[in-house]
Amino acid sequence: MEEKTIVCISCYYKGYDFMDEMKRLGNKVILITSENLKEKDWPWHAIDEVFYMPEIKPSVWNLDHLIQGFSHLMQTRKVHAVIALDDYDVEKAALIRETFRIPGMGQTTHRYFRDKLAMRQKAKDSGIHVPEFTAVFNNDEVNTFIDKVPAPWVLKPRSEASASGIKKLTSKEDLWNALNNLGEERHLFLLESFKPGDVYHVDSLTFNKEIIFTSASKYLAPPMQVSHEGGVFRTKTLGRYSDEFQALEKANSKVLSSFGLMNGATHTEFIRSKENGKYYFLETSSRVGGAHIPDLVEASTHINIWREWAKIEDALLRGKDYQISKPTGYYSGLIIALIKDKEPDYSQFQCEEAVKFLPIDYHAGIVYKSNDADTVQKRLDEAAEKIHAEMLNILPPKDKPSS
Repeated sequence: MEEKTIVCISCYYKGYDFMDEMKRLGNKVILITSENLKEKDWPWHAIDEVFYMPEIKPSVWNLDHLIQGFSHLMQTRKVHAVIALDDYDVEKAALIRETFRIPGMGQTTHRYFRDKLAMRQKAKDSGIHVPEFTAVFNNDEVNTFIDKVPAPWVLKPRSEASASGIKKLTSKEDLWNALNNLGEERHLFLLESFKPGDVYHVDSLTFNKEIIFTSASKYLAPPMQVSHEGGVFRTKTLGRYSDEFQALEKANSKVLSSFGLMNGATHTEFIRSKENGKYYFLETSSRVGGAHIPDLVEASTHINIWREWAKIEDALLRGKDYQISKPTGYYSGLIIALIKDKEPDYSQFQCEEAVKFLPIDYHAGIVYKSNDADTVQKRLDEAAEKIHAEMLNILPPKDKPSS
């Protein structure tokens, strides 16, 4: 079996199972990562070579230097695939593929999975429900939008991962102050209507344009709320035959087909409006979900998204077919919180449903699993109560919203 060379790019410590599976399948694995991650517990047994990039600021590399370095790498190595392991790396990987003509998602398609303004415009043009939004390039257009769409509004970075950098604004004055404070970075943001409602995430795998696996879950505290207010992050899976799951599966399918996704893992978020019950598209990304969501999905379905993604990439490189195992139908829940101690005492959380305690410094993280959805909800509620009462450590956000 011919050995293929896979370059994995990650400015965060993640993708252990992906690289391990790629190596197990008989491939050569090269990792390009940030210099400050040298000491992390990477799967060194699976990594044949590693190259380090200095960070200009968190997650940001000099792209000219990345291309120069990659050109030297290419002189003596035949690279078959370039994989972005994190949302911040999608742009880097697309640039490398375009420059060196390596197959995979290029810079045009990648914008739909990275640039929130591009993805909203594409969704709107494809007939997908999105909250009202506008670019903030032009003053008159901004004023027209805020005269037409009532407050509150949300000012969002176009290419930040997760809920960081988001501001919720309730008055015209606050909005213009926020825009003016952005200075030369104003064009990197967008403005949209704030829609109260339940937030969901759909995690899927696609092979040759066909969605072959879908897991749908509901956040019990929206990521934006946890990011800005501190507290406990919780999410739980939905039953495959529930109305919520069916609606989200259909909406997710429309997004991915409209955006032109060919292969790989995706993490897509929707909000169900309290006002009218409709599901609105929020954002998508061509990667595995963060915040240990793969552990939640695996507990529920016995599908490890990282490993299956590796199998998909391997099948594509070798021109083979790919079949995924039939998922199991358990309910699962995930809770993560910042705590005061480096290592939590998990003894008080031991129970039949607790299937995994996550080893994250200064965090408590637990995955629950059961045949019964109510039992999972009960365990999540009990754990949240204990963590709030005895362990929680809340840090002030770097960018506190106006309200």
